[in-house]
Amino acid sequence: MRCPHCGSHDDKVIESRTLANGDAIRRRRECSGCGYRFTSYERTEDKQFMIVKKSGRREPFERAKLERGIGRALEKRPATREEQENLVNDIEDSAAILGKENNEIDAADLGELVLEKLAALDKVAYIRFASVYRHFEDLDQFIKEIQRVNI
Repeated sequence: MRCPHCGSHDDKVIESRTLANGDAIRRRRECSGCGYRFTSYERTEDKQFMIVKKSGRREPFERAKLERGIGRALEKRPATREEQENLVNDIEDSAAILGKENNEIDAADLGELVLEKLAALDKVAYIRFASVYRHFEDLDQFIKEIQRVNI
């Protein structure tokens, strides 16, 4: 593994941890050249999972895109990096189960899955994500969603 700090290919694994129900491994590494510590991930790769957009267009599932959206929703919230990783893993696993038959899931179903998982973790992050996902345009929409979540 190439060190992101100095470019050396000589490193050692300090710690390994299984994630996502055994489908991924997180490794902490230390560069033998400069001592920089970094994290790498190994994941199993199956047939490309597709997202079906509202227009009917299909695009490959991008874990990084999901991580960015959830990261923005949880920005400056008390959720740890590990909780965010577990959330993304859980959503990815659930989406794969829902779309198992034909290896695809509707974007709307994925969005609702994200909202469901965020609501369980952090209500403020849920509202942030919902406001973008559902295209809130005025204060009344925020209020209705807050009332709906608190019921």
